[in-house]
Amino acid sequence: MNGKRVLILGGGTAGWITANLMATHWQDKGFDITLVESPDIGIIGVGEGSTPPLKHFMDVIGVDEQEWMAECKATYKTGITFKDWSIKPGFTDYFHPFLSQPDQFSAPAFFHNSHLRRNGVDLEGHPNHFFLATELARQKLAPIAPPNFPFEINYGYHFDSALLGKFLARVAARKGVKYIQATLQEVVLADDGSINSLKMRDGQQLHADIYVDCTGFNSELLQKALKVPFISCADTLFNDSAVVFRTPQQEQIEVQTIATALKYGWAWKIPLTHRNGNGYVYSSRFCDKDKAETEFRAHLNLLDADIEARHLKFKVGRVAEQWHKNCLAVGLAQGFIEPLEATALDMVQETVARFIEAYNNGNYSDQYRQEFNHRINLRFDAVRDYIVCHYRISSRTDTDYWIENGRNEKISNSLRSILTSWMQGKNITDELERQKLDAYFPNVSWSCLLAGKGIYPTQAQLKPGNELAHQYDLNNIHRYIQGCALNFKPHMEQLAMLEKAAMKAA
Repeated sequence: MNGKRVLILGGGTAGWITANLMATHWQDKGFDITLVESPDIGIIGVGEGSTPPLKHFMDVIGVDEQEWMAECKATYKTGITFKDWSIKPGFTDYFHPFLSQPDQFSAPAFFHNSHLRRNGVDLEGHPNHFFLATELARQKLAPIAPPNFPFEINYGYHFDSALLGKFLARVAARKGVKYIQATLQEVVLADDGSINSLKMRDGQQLHADIYVDCTGFNSELLQKALKVPFISCADTLFNDSAVVFRTPQQEQIEVQTIATALKYGWAWKIPLTHRNGNGYVYSSRFCDKDKAETEFRAHLNLLDADIEARHLKFKVGRVAEQWHKNCLAVGLAQGFIEPLEATALDMVQETVARFIEAYNNGNYSDQYRQEFNHRINLRFDAVRDYIVCHYRISSRTDTDYWIENGRNEKISNSLRSILTSWMQGKNITDELERQKLDAYFPNVSWSCLLAGKGIYPTQAQLKPGNELAHQYDLNNIHRYIQGCALNFKPHMEQLAMLEKAAMKAA
């Protein structure tokens, strides 16, 4: 049955990603898609980093990099450097790379060395030596290979979230998405408990077959009107607050996010072409907002600077059902697992794409709603465990915050099994496959996290290995990675080319 009406309540990045994906996939199905945005409600807009799936999203909706990156002040991202999460010698920082095809020649050496080091052999097991993305970040090279480069390169982006939302709104308009500015007054429910209509303050009564809740933490439709429970994970993820600064861009622009552990949480640094985004994510249970702001200003050398700070509160967890009756929640309305690995937009894309798939397969019905909810909930929980692991394995003990994180026994059985497998020197790929988790964060991500924080036997416990143990020559690996890096241009040069191409197109 064609001609379904979709009403998306709330704009922002989540709302406009939803509108564009639905308009793209249902453009020949006669769907009527409308986004309603209140002029009275601001956008949180602090999620300014992505993982590689954002490129796939842009490809799906038919947008080129030169069309959006220059307009949204975007930069390339090859991964994340984690600083000061560990106090173990040689492991105070590490880089979490986005894996690309050239790594198939060097990654086996990392897995080999890491596995044997966990079993007591004195081999180099730090992940920073084995991946192309790490070298690109070190040299500030854009992850854009020349046309004759025979391997695929994965990368993410940094961007101005407010500008990206506005850009995606224009793309959605080109795809026929309707736009209404109005503020919600009342959600009118039908006798069966589903949403019948939305009554707006200006008197409009809006009807649809599918309602998409993109109203952020307020979750006006799914949580407030339909009473779908929110499942908190505050017992394992302590952070619930953030203080945010924007500072001028005065440096050679990085191709990485920097995540630095502080006393009561961690600070991000996200480089854009016109500014740096800076934020301190912390737990109000251990630190009040004034103390957090002072610590963060000191970290940024801004104690005497006249730069205004924004303070934010958030709740961590997810709803029990992402799709309930005729309502789908997307973005912060469905849940939030804090911004540490920039998973928020990936979750938005996955939720909408899987909803479209389930709705299509059910002949535009809720036949596969339960299966969809189970799938998305598993993804949320897998992301939660990966993020929790960063805190649980930290060796910092300088504040009660880090001490409590390090001895938190409320972690899931899934995470406990992964950590046990690693500590016992087993191949954690087997454990990830047993739990069907490798589709969310693969072996390389888990291994970089655990190895990068130095979860190994102490140096005194290590012994020299035999010739077979030392089968990989680190010098050869370095030469290979540096040879690959010769194919890539400086980040600043690539951004200038994008800017020039955008201006020419305009």
